[in-house]
Amino acid sequence: MLECYSRLIDVKRWADLGLHQTVERQLDNLSDEYAVLLRRVLDHIQVVDRIFQHHLQGRPHTYGAAQSQTLPDFPTLANGAAELDDWYADYVARLSESDAGQPVTFRFTSGKAARMSRGDILLHVCQHGTYHRGNAGALLQLRGLAPSRDAVTDFLEQAGRIAV
Repeated sequence: MLECYSRLIDVKRWADLGLHQTVERQLDNLSDEYAVLLRRVLDHIQVVDRIFQHHLQGRPHTYGAAQSQTLPDFPTLANGAAELDDWYADYVARLSESDAGQPVTFRFTSGKAARMSRGDILLHVCQHGTYHRGNAGALLQLRGLAPSRDAVTDFLEQAGRIAV
């Protein structure tokens, strides 16, 4: 089971990097309005990743919502995503099978109490990022720009795990 979490984080890390590289290359082709929308999507992904990082660490966070109070610029978002993805990869590498099933009790930013296993938190972080990378890709496509490849099959092909 741990291999699945590790693979999910590897795909997330690869897809996040690809999206940030694509955005960096296309930045001059985005209107100010679309650039702000894209930054909001990237910030939301990162804030949720940070919130759940804190939950996994058993530490409180300072977020009152699933977005930053001040919208970061693209380089800050790219650096933050890489840092978080590295943290999650290291976390999963140290996770034991029994730890993955351990419940974590926390509060959502809405104040609602919740409990999830560590494995379910990892699944949520990965799926949440996938959903919003799709939002970011749609924003790029609306401007006539090609989004990054982010399908699991793309990852596996690039890693040489799919025979062509």
